[in-house]
Amino acid sequence: MSSSSLSPPIGIRLHPVVRYRNETWKTEDDSLAIEAPLEMRVQIEGRPARPVSITMRTPGQDRDLVLGYLFTEGILRHPDEVVSVRPEEDADRITVVLHKDARVDWSQLDRQGFASSSCGVCGKTSLDRLHVASPFTTESSDWRVSAELLRQLPNRLRDEQLLFAHSGGIHGAGLFDLTGRLLSQREDVGRHNALDKLLGSAFAQGWLPLSEHILLLSGRASFELIQKAAVAGVRLVVAVGAPSSLAVTTAEAAGLTLVGFAARHWLNVYCGTRRLRYDTSSLVH
Repeated sequence: MSSSSLSPPIGIRLHPVVRYRNETWKTEDDSLAIEAPLEMRVQIEGRPARPVSITMRTPGQDRDLVLGYLFTEGILRHPDEVVSVRPEEDADRITVVLHKDARVDWSQLDRQGFASSSCGVCGKTSLDRLHVASPFTTESSDWRVSAELLRQLPNRLRDEQLLFAHSGGIHGAGLFDLTGRLLSQREDVGRHNALDKLLGSAFAQGWLPLSEHILLLSGRASFELIQKAAVAGVRLVVAVGAPSSLAVTTAEAAGLTLVGFAARHWLNVYCGTRRLRYDTSSLVH
């Protein structure tokens, strides 16, 4: 994508490319989504800070990213536990300071210490640590939404994705209410980072549990994304791409509705059809 005279937004870097269009070669600037490491640390008041993870992410909304990560890993339970979120001078390290009486199960952060931008569970040291329990009780809700509404959501999210519009190489996660109104969205080169940023923002604002919201993922639905959604109390997840088998199994176990391949003219419902509004007599077998 060509650049303009304006400075690129945070998270985008311009890079010269040789472009071939219509049998013509031309040198132009292209926009790249930035991928850079972020070290996350947790500190109990009065004690030394402890590094918990390094992830590759797109800079921007780092505070939301770290809070979302710590919540979905089962470390944080309530915003009141957090005293401060302190970025370091180099902007690639951020420390979350917790109240001195906070109780942290450090084993929940038992990782080898690095996660790439494409992996939200890389470095877990045992299979039993893959699953994190939600702090919220499962709510029995009777709301339903239509397929027509769900098919409109990907375009609504895309219209708000500034970094994707510049680079074409970034993931997005959007939070909608049950009328299809976009409440919040976040972007990152990592799918799980985009979702952590979104959930971290919701956590900080006291929106959790998200039991009457719709979560939209701009790509495929993998296990770690469904796991994070379930921890945050999400009941309906819509993905533009395909789900994995473990994602479907996890969604079923958590009582989620999981929709994949959402597009203008079609979608697949993999589980939780009770939250979709349709006439069962119209089903063709």
